[in-house]
Amino acid sequence: MSMEEYEIGLSYTIMKMEQQNTNSKEGVEVLQQVPFEDEKLGKGQLTSKVYHLQSKIPSWMKGFAPATALTVHEDSWCAFPKSRTAEYFRTNLVVCIICRQCPLFSKCSLTIDTVNRPDNGCSENVHNLNSEQLAAREVEIIDIASISRDYWSKVISAPNVDLTAFKSQRTERGPLLKGWMDSCRPVMTTYKLVIMDAPIWGLGERLEDCIIAGERALVLACHRLCFAWIDEWYGMTVEQIREMERQTDMLLKKTLKKSGKAGSKHEDKRKTLKDEIAVVGSCT
Repeated sequence: MSMEEYEIGLSYTIMKMEQQNTNSKEGVEVLQQVPFEDEKLGKGQLTSKVYHLQSKIPSWMKGFAPATALTVHEDSWCAFPKSRTAEYFRTNLVVCIICRQCPLFSKCSLTIDTVNRPDNGCSENVHNLNSEQLAAREVEIIDIASISRDYWSKVISAPNVDLTAFKSQRTERGPLLKGWMDSCRPVMTTYKLVIMDAPIWGLGERLEDCIIAGERALVLACHRLCFAWIDEWYGMTVEQIREMERQTDMLLKKTLKKSGKAGSKHEDKRKTLKDEIAVVGSCT
């Protein structure tokens, strides 16, 4: 897909995944979405979120703090095609874990710098790292057509779509067969510089590996679904996405405030995020 399509598709996918992973007990809470301007990133949108996803935390980690204390605060500065995400260890979905009631994690941090390029992954140093940083860097290529079956992939519980057999009805793109990165057009790559710091004696390395693995699984799932849901978001405008974000924020807040009733028998009938947003919009 093109860079312009990716901006729309990724925003749509994130909103839909947040909706699917939010219920009356846990999920995503959007605190604010406001414009910003930065010398390096330029103009864009700052989004602050809180992730209440204690059920997705590994059992060994819950031993350090009560489940109710595991919430993650995330700030994301998006000035497409660049963005920066920072998570503070009070706690998060697969990406970060900050414990308000557990000072053990107070010094941990995770930052993700993202640069998007209209290429097939051939750029060498898009983040302009120095020689020392390049020497320490570990490069991993994530193919969205691949399938992961590790712990975090199961925890994220994203719909399982075989992109090697999927073909879009609206765009006629796909399936993503072997070598698709070199043959498909348009194509683009998102380059992420992930820096995890957990200066905790005896636990830091294990925690870093855990968070990095979770971030990898989340990136893979999100980008697989971005392509798999292309028929839902293709043709939308940035203005339509911003309006959907506003209504999604309202929907998530209402869902988190519910009294914990059992899931409605109508939940499985939700087709697309646009269908759900239309219902919310008609009630506001």
